[in-house]
Amino acid sequence: MFDRRLVEHFDWVLLALTFILEGIGILTLYSAVNPNADMANLQSLLYLKQWYWICIGTTAMISMFIVNYKWLNRWAFSVYAFSLVLLVAVSFLGKEVSGSQRWLVLGMFSFQPSELVKITLIIMLAQYFSGRASEKGWTLHDLWKPLVWTLIPFALIAKQPDLGTGLIVLLIAASITIFVKIEFRSLMFLTGSGVFVSSAAWFFFLKGYQKQRILAFINPETDPLGAGYHIIQSKIAVGSGLFLGKGFLKGTQNALSFLPEQHTDFIFSVLAEEWGFFGSALVVVLYLFLVIWGLSIAMRSKEPFGTILAVGVTCMIFWQVIINIGMALGLLPVVGVPLPLISYGGSSLVSTMIGLGLLMNISMRRFMFKD
Repeated sequence: MFDRRLVEHFDWVLLALTFILEGIGILTLYSAVNPNADMANLQSLLYLKQWYWICIGTTAMISMFIVNYKWLNRWAFSVYAFSLVLLVAVSFLGKEVSGSQRWLVLGMFSFQPSELVKITLIIMLAQYFSGRASEKGWTLHDLWKPLVWTLIPFALIAKQPDLGTGLIVLLIAASITIFVKIEFRSLMFLTGSGVFVSSAAWFFFLKGYQKQRILAFINPETDPLGAGYHIIQSKIAVGSGLFLGKGFLKGTQNALSFLPEQHTDFIFSVLAEEWGFFGSALVVVLYLFLVIWGLSIAMRSKEPFGTILAVGVTCMIFWQVIINIGMALGLLPVVGVPLPLISYGGSSLVSTMIGLGLLMNISMRRFMFKD
């Protein structure tokens, strides 16, 4: 029998934030692809395809809050294993685009399993940490399983190569682990290991273009027409917007094709040029409110699985926003992370809306559990 309390406790605020950011995204995407005459034949279709993905994402979001999220606790390993199978399949059956093999083609559309892995890893870690408590903090002995569950998808994603998504996977796992409390000595050991591995990766694992992006971040003027081009043009676009911006469809950096990846990685630069500091700050405030609201859902949850699940989803959105906007402003290296709900990209959009559906699910069912 349907419980009316589900409607009474439905999170209309989170739903409104989702649709507002999607609305801003669809307007910005239209502007990003519409003025560019050189790419009109190809990219004008992206605006219509984004509507298609919004419909799929909305369906996925509704599916996520209709059924009690507690069933994920029982099926955590199964959904995680399924996402890994898809990730492995990319290595053998994936479509290669611009030197990266990240997409699986299913009929008329393609998607990135790495985006799904972000959600399934959160579910897996929530299931593990909620099943036992640790007052003194988790030790290395306790953390070896979560570490393995994190490093397997990270290695598969980095192999594609997709350093940006791999980095998000690591940040999600680290954020959840710190939230559930880790023993200080274990934290210091893992931090030191991370520094050592990062140093080793520079010499043995990072590809040439990835090193060049990091060097260009430190000093983009050393290669203004190569690796530093993205950062320089993005900063020009953001700065030229001034306080109120140039107006909708009037961004010159975008229209004259100076701004690369204007519909994905650097869509915030398009927004900043057209709407200026005021519009950019408004979007940042909306994201800040979304993150605070997600954390409040976690704190209001009356059982540990829901709390950790909500923290994981919120951290996923938070880190993607920080990295994407940091790239656009030249504060972080270019690693290819989309801006949630705004950048073009079906896989990213659907995974984000699945996460938001889980947040709504946790929020609307908090009354079912005793304090």
